[in-house]
Amino acid sequence: MNIANWLYQTALSWPSRPALFKGDLLRQDYQALLQSVSDRAAWMQEEHGIRAGDRVAIFAKNAPEYIEALHACWWLGAIVVPVNCKLHPREAEWIIRDSGASLTLTEDGATFVDDADIYEAALCAPVVGGHGVTAPAHVADHDLAWLFYTSGTTGTPKGVMLSHDNLRHMTLCYALDVDAARSDDHLLYAAPMSHGAGLYMFAQIRAGGAHLVPDSRGFDSDEIIRLARSRGNLVFFAAPTMIKRLIATARQQGYGGEGIRTIIYGGGPMYAHDIDEALACFGRRFVQIYGQGETPMTISVLPRDLVADQTHPRWQARRASVGIAQGAVTLAVLDSEGNPLPAGRTGEICVQGPTVMKGYWQNERASAETLKDGWLHTGDLGHLDEDGFLYLTDRSKDVIISGGTNIYPREVEEALLAHPAVFEIAVIGEPEPEWGEQVVAYVVFEPGKSAGIPELDSWCRQQIAAFKRPKRYVFVQDLPKNSYGKVLKTDLRSRTGAETTPA
Repeated sequence: MNIANWLYQTALSWPSRPALFKGDLLRQDYQALLQSVSDRAAWMQEEHGIRAGDRVAIFAKNAPEYIEALHACWWLGAIVVPVNCKLHPREAEWIIRDSGASLTLTEDGATFVDDADIYEAALCAPVVGGHGVTAPAHVADHDLAWLFYTSGTTGTPKGVMLSHDNLRHMTLCYALDVDAARSDDHLLYAAPMSHGAGLYMFAQIRAGGAHLVPDSRGFDSDEIIRLARSRGNLVFFAAPTMIKRLIATARQQGYGGEGIRTIIYGGGPMYAHDIDEALACFGRRFVQIYGQGETPMTISVLPRDLVADQTHPRWQARRASVGIAQGAVTLAVLDSEGNPLPAGRTGEICVQGPTVMKGYWQNERASAETLKDGWLHTGDLGHLDEDGFLYLTDRSKDVIISGGTNIYPREVEEALLAHPAVFEIAVIGEPEPEWGEQVVAYVVFEPGKSAGIPELDSWCRQQIAAFKRPKRYVFVQDLPKNSYGKVLKTDLRSRTGAETTPA
């Protein structure tokens, strides 16, 4: 079944229901949204020759047209390649080329991919209307719908292949375990639609509820509070750092969460003090999820009643967990030989179920390493308690999560190693109160050479997205290594912050 059928059926059933808001302004009801999607699909087909199986990349910030573009692709049986809008154009170009995208939708249609076989157009530009409305193309359950690029420890992006069936089961998990979507909800897109926030649109569409893109097109605490008061029934996904900033603003304004129905948090560590403070300020509005691109948003869940519970003898420990397995998946903690570990023993978190990806795009080796013996090996370490609650212990892939966004040390290391004064480099993450983690670079210079922080910072900005650059530098004579010459990042993490120099 084509995931776009849900929009088609909802629009036929409740054509006059509000569908898309930009801030407080209603842009479209469901009938108008259906017409816009049909027109955009016809434009893609007639002007750019998009057909079933073609890839269409979207490299843009949140916008009402983003939802139109996603569904226009699926209407034709095409595959969406959502690209993080915060990436450097050079990084985005790599993804677009690797995916073999035939069309790239950008903010203003400006060309940044120099290739005659890749067409670029503006996401928000109007398209010619008046086309007849047709049903979405027929696709098989296993056909690809969403090609999401994530990086591993090597820093080389990998395209996670998600099928229409994967997205359908993800949505069923959402409705069963996370939050029951309602027709009077306003799904707020404060986090990037290229990631989990965009994936949550399906439940809202099926329920015939409204989608709300803030005027800022991102996260702004004051704006969210204003929209909660004016629109009501806001539901949104947020990284823990976003919640912390929202709570701080709410306390300043004497605001207690009125107009917000549900906040789903994940994508990084939520410290016990922060969720306690959030509950004290907003009450029972929070749901925690744990997932990754390879099984999107669907590993475990801590429902709102468990987040807020204070009656169970171990309620504090449970609140510090990432919850229980979501309804469509089987969850296990395995040892290095692939054997299940008993409660309390730490191992690798592994998942089975219909939400698990088909594999990595054109990367059989990485697919075989991650999908083994019927399990998705997440690379994350954790343990289960006797009641089936999952606790994250560490991230074996050394991924840094800052503000809910993954930053991969190897990418930063590669950029800095290209500087002529840098001899060796090691990048780690360390705790930071506002963002969860921040990037720290340990730098060894070439003999007789050096560079200042402004120069290194400028260099990084030219090589990688600005949010990935180190926030602190440590200049050292050498890096700790084991007998095989491998840098001991565990040793670096144990060093005190007094050694660091602010960026």
